[in-house]
Amino acid sequence: MRADPAAAALLKVERSLGGKRWRWRLSDERRALAISQRHGLPELLGRVLAARGVELPDVEEFLSPRLRDLLPDPSHLLDMDRAAARIVEAISAGERIGVIADYDVDGAASASLLVRFFAATGREIAVYVPDRLEEGYGPNAPAFMKLKNAGVSVVITVDCGTTAFGPLEAASEAGLDVIVVDHHVSEPRLPEALAVINPNRLDEESPVGQLCAAGVTFLLVVAVNRALREAWWYGEGHDEPDLMDWLDLVALATVADVVPLKGLNRAFVRRGLAVMARRRNQGLASLADMAKIKSAPDAWHLGFVFGPRVNAGGRVGEAGLGVRLLTTNDRDEAGAIAVRLDEYNKQRQEIEASVFEAAQARAEAAARNGAPLILVASEGWHPGVIGIVAGRLKDLFDVPVCVVALENGLGRGSGRSVRGADLGSAVIAAGQAGLLMNGGGHKMAAGFTAREDRLLELRDFLIAHVAKQLGGAPLVPELGMDGTLLPGGATLDLIRGLDAAGPFGSGNPRPRFVLPTVKPIGARVVGNGHVSCVLAAAEGGGRLKAVAFREAGTALGEALLNRNGTLLHVAGYLKVDTWLDRETPQLTIEDAAWAR
Repeated sequence: MRADPAAAALLKVERSLGGKRWRWRLSDERRALAISQRHGLPELLGRVLAARGVELPDVEEFLSPRLRDLLPDPSHLLDMDRAAARIVEAISAGERIGVIADYDVDGAASASLLVRFFAATGREIAVYVPDRLEEGYGPNAPAFMKLKNAGVSVVITVDCGTTAFGPLEAASEAGLDVIVVDHHVSEPRLPEALAVINPNRLDEESPVGQLCAAGVTFLLVVAVNRALREAWWYGEGHDEPDLMDWLDLVALATVADVVPLKGLNRAFVRRGLAVMARRRNQGLASLADMAKIKSAPDAWHLGFVFGPRVNAGGRVGEAGLGVRLLTTNDRDEAGAIAVRLDEYNKQRQEIEASVFEAAQARAEAAARNGAPLILVASEGWHPGVIGIVAGRLKDLFDVPVCVVALENGLGRGSGRSVRGADLGSAVIAAGQAGLLMNGGGHKMAAGFTAREDRLLELRDFLIAHVAKQLGGAPLVPELGMDGTLLPGGATLDLIRGLDAAGPFGSGNPRPRFVLPTVKPIGARVVGNGHVSCVLAAAEGGGRLKAVAFREAGTALGEALLNRNGTLLHVAGYLKVDTWLDRETPQLTIEDAAWAR
């Protein structure tokens, strides 16, 4: 996010219509050429791989990630063996095990993975998902007591718990053995628990710190399964499960939680998508039917179709609905839950639109001071959508944004960050400074609760912390490009060849290209504020269908609709359009600049 002043802007675009400075993603042309030549790959694919930091010896692993090569021994994680031993003891003795899960996709997928695994061992577990409106983020003492009163003796918290000091102390005092399975950044102090399994503990040296909670949960399942095998649990009335059958859940959480699609995460998603294509999970199959997905789902479907619907229950509906969807084996029940989640998602979209409009106005005023972070707050904002709103505002203003919903003197906040600014560490530091009631997160996202009368102090603290991270350098919004294309060069073969570098997402962005000096033809507004057009090269070079989503009324949208023939440089990513079951290349337009 901090521009290299020595690097010239691509096509001399210092400020595009979207307010971005354009740059090349690739910094080492020789490595790109070596990758192409050594591995017999198209030159453009070699550039894409080199721009994502893939080294020459790692190309084969990147293009074909295999779990057997990338999955580490779970025992390398601190407290893993202790947790596995206690769980095996509980299974063997018939003790009841409970799970407290976060209300988002990662928490729901983690809990569902445990439900399915324990069911395969012959044990039913109790799942508790705190209501974000009534109980707030993470474990709470009453939740632990409810599980205790239901006969639970061992509780596993998933996607939460690392900074829940008070609730875990209460659980320990009540005689519960708590196992924390999390991935959020920790403080130097750890909560009172039997085990804290978290690759991002400050005393950890694990190489898998980029896993989401479901990925860490899968490692726990591997460890427990191995311990059960060694204890001769299988073979006497219990068949050993195939753990690979549940990687669809891990893939869903990995993409939806926006963790980097590198290394083990890539292998999880690749294998998980193959599992998902078999439609064995009734809940995911029902979501696919609901969204009329006819082909095998890809990473985009996980992030933008499945994820928002599974999330919707925890955001504006019933907190445990996502877990129920992902664990049921009843087709009719799955279909009914999918319908309810789709309805909740539509409600969420309406609420989000209202909150975004109000928050945007406040953010525009806050942005005028040029601070490297924006914090906005108001009464009446639904806590279930503030994270999504923060993400949209972050994209709009290109700085970290925190959105806070106020009620009864308390503020529940959610933040999203940009490349170059570690929001999670800033929030944890604010908690250590006594400015928060609770909070945590990672580099790109964080959540917290604070008293309303401390918000101005909190805002100033976060701004100062981010400014210190940046060393006084301003955050310069940039857009990275992988290459230039003529419209006619965007072929189906090119798109399919580039798909070898997928799945695309956080840490492995979809290849972005510039079509220089093109003219939009037949531009019109379609659907819900989208701008559709055909891009034609100024001199020869063919034509290409293109669409800019939700850009009607923006500077980009108006430029595309311009009828006076002014030429543009247009940037975006390629996809295969399947309208009327006919496959054609299409550019999704992300930005543009006047061609001078």
